[in-house]
Amino acid sequence: MKKVVLVGAALFACVLGAKAQEIKWGAKAGIDFATVKVKMNGGFFGETVEASESETGFFVGGFAEIGFSEKWSVQPEVLYVAIKDASMLSVPVLAKYKVAEKFNLLAGPSLNYNLDWEDEKFKVNLDFGAAYTITENIGVSAKYSMGFGDIKLNGVFMAVEYKF
Repeated sequence: MKKVVLVGAALFACVLGAKAQEIKWGAKAGIDFATVKVKMNGGFFGETVEASESETGFFVGGFAEIGFSEKWSVQPEVLYVAIKDASMLSVPVLAKYKVAEKFNLLAGPSLNYNLDWEDEKFKVNLDFGAAYTITENIGVSAKYSMGFGDIKLNGVFMAVEYKF
């Protein structure tokens, strides 16, 4: 747990230390539709078996949007994610590209620390999605988070965002 917090804090400090044009802070909350896929050996003939379970959950947290140019910014986030019997801390670091005045594309890694799992507590996912600005302070976003490894946590995350 301490390692994930330290890694997240270090990434956040590095991003904040970079020369930025503008920094905006905000909060976000939303719903997630997640699927946990587990690969295991031990099928009837010793083959690899994959089991999956889909659940709906929620997430809440904060973010910073650090502008580097008219079109590009970086958006680090710190989120608490709850899915049925599992919860985790997620630290996505997303590149944000402004396609149109109110429409942005997002992509980047997310560092995840599973608070309830005994094995494979630390996972790295690849996130990509889009965001739409409704007003200067309010926006919505949707992204897909793709997991890797023998235990994968994939999901669609839809959020409402408020910039201070």
